[in-house]
Amino acid sequence: MLSITTKSPYALKALAELARTGGDGPVPIGELAKRRDIPVQVLEGLFAVLRRAGILRSQRGVKGGYAFAREPSSVTVLEVVELLDGPLGTGAEGVFADAAQAASNVLASKTIADVVEAERQAAGAAMYYI
Repeated sequence: MLSITTKSPYALKALAELARTGGDGPVPIGELAKRRDIPVQVLEGLFAVLRRAGILRSQRGVKGGYAFAREPSSVTVLEVVELLDGPLGTGAEGVFADAAQAASNVLASKTIADVVEAERQAAGAAMYYI
């Protein structure tokens, strides 16, 4: 069926923050969690999965944290969702299989870089001047 838990939205928020602020160096996971109001323990588990999948790399020590192992523009939202929540549409039939395929197509067409840009545009649209 089509099932997306809170893991995927949390991970996407944190990955967008990492892409936005990470630059070349690693960002401490506690900092990402605080900026996006995500429990650190939850984010640690999610980032461990993403690190094992080769999306992120980690660095230990005082200047440690997480950074992208691949360009954010090469990581699709579908890839993140399926790593954390499993394949979309497994066991779906009929109209539900169609819905799962449509959702997969949308998520496959968006990257982490696209999520960052959408957030940037939304923040700009919310600003107003007097």
